[in-house]
Amino acid sequence: MPGVPLSDPSASFTESATPLGARRKVHFSSIHDAVRAGDVKQLSEMVERGVSINEVDVLHKFTPLHWAAHSGSLECLHWLLWHGADITQATMRGWTAAHIAAIRGQDACMQALIINGANLTTKDDRGCTPLHLAATHGHSFTLQIMLRSGDPSITDVREWKPVHYASFHGRLGCLQLLVKWGCGIEDVDYNGNLPVHLAAMEGHLHCFKFLLSRMNNATQALKAFNDNGENVLDLAQRFYKQNILQFVQGSEYERNDPKDQESLAFPGHVAAFNGNLEMLKKLIEDGVININERDNNGSTPMHKAAGQGHIECLQWIIKMGADSNITNKAGEKPSDVAKRFAHLAAVKLLEGQQKYDIDDYEIDEDDMKCFIRHGVEGSTDAKNDLYLNESDKTDARMRAYKKIVELRHLLEIAESNYKHLGGITEEDLKQKKEQLESEKTIQELQDQLQYERLRREKLESQLDEYRAAVDQLRENLEDIQVPSLMAVEDDSSIESSKEKKRVKKKVSSRGVFVRRY
Repeated sequence: MPGVPLSDPSASFTESATPLGARRKVHFSSIHDAVRAGDVKQLSEMVERGVSINEVDVLHKFTPLHWAAHSGSLECLHWLLWHGADITQATMRGWTAAHIAAIRGQDACMQALIINGANLTTKDDRGCTPLHLAATHGHSFTLQIMLRSGDPSITDVREWKPVHYASFHGRLGCLQLLVKWGCGIEDVDYNGNLPVHLAAMEGHLHCFKFLLSRMNNATQALKAFNDNGENVLDLAQRFYKQNILQFVQGSEYERNDPKDQESLAFPGHVAAFNGNLEMLKKLIEDGVININERDNNGSTPMHKAAGQGHIECLQWIIKMGADSNITNKAGEKPSDVAKRFAHLAAVKLLEGQQKYDIDDYEIDEDDMKCFIRHGVEGSTDAKNDLYLNESDKTDARMRAYKKIVELRHLLEIAESNYKHLGGITEEDLKQKKEQLESEKTIQELQDQLQYERLRREKLESQLDEYRAAVDQLRENLEDIQVPSLMAVEDDSSIESSKEKKRVKKKVSSRGVFVRRY
């Protein structure tokens, strides 16, 4: 950041004499220097002595909170927020602490600021929000944290959105992240420029290809004119971007090749996978991607290189400060990927970078071994801003854990006192609400049961009535059937006697032959 020193504090301080080999104790004369150095003890001592927690330095007009966000001093930032530092105070350029964290890629500090109510829609003097600035500087992980609660559709004074900034500055990782979150790539600025126009005018070929691959009509996008009557070819010619001209005129664009699509979206991952160190160096050193860029599966270039056993790539990635403790969606670190593919040299190299393993153990605040590094710490976008040795980091973790224990104890005491004074906590209200809802449900079920009982009794009564009616009908039917049967029998007997008479008559008229002996 122009005008802001990146080295260790050079303001006036003194060093106490210590025995040879022991760490020197640095005494800072400024609260800003203490924060930049990450010395929370001296910070707290200075505030106790009456130094304002929002004191502005003379040169940069930064408050201690700005410096904590700038240097990545996470412990100091938490301490300042806990003790009421003004999270809305801005510098001369309109930057809040969130703007500074976005510029510097301090994603851990950004997350802490968001939790404490930082407004991500606040604009600086150019109308930029923290999302604009993170996209400008290529800090994709910091941008991802902000996208969960920020608005990427806000424009600056030129009607540029974060997607325009990512395209103009060639930040492919941020660009693909914004597209994944549904940001429009066919929105124009106040000059009618699409993001693809901005990528063409700056010669960012990877971003240019990626934008074309994601547009509804790539051919139409190549022919689209801005308000000055220029299309991408005109802009590339005016700004002498030969790579764009060669691509457009040579018709190199192919949209339907899945491998090409992967290369367009994650060229750094493809380079690491193929062991193309020169391409990987160019992409990272030019700021096109971040060293810890994640793909759709959460893998970094280190995961890709480890999976293929590219030792040279891994050595360079480690040298550049990549984090070997990042896990992908499958929960694997780069060393785990190397083990899965049996690349023993890569496993040995990567496990040398991992200074810890997580085992099932109980935390003992008096046991320093429990506080040796045991998680991904700090920021993954920013590197080498604030240097703390392992002893300082361990001490900071011990202080943080003791603070957690202390606060839990104080919370228990406060809740107990509050309840004894007749107060109702949120947990009590929640339990009371759940109890009332349960009682209401029980009452409704009991009413339903009573209704079903009455309904059953009524149906049983109706069933008894129907049974009695059926019995009566059966009796009536039997009374009707008996005379009918008697009449049928009489008729049949009469018919039988008549038939006998007819037969007898027939026999007597013909006569009978009788043989005598």
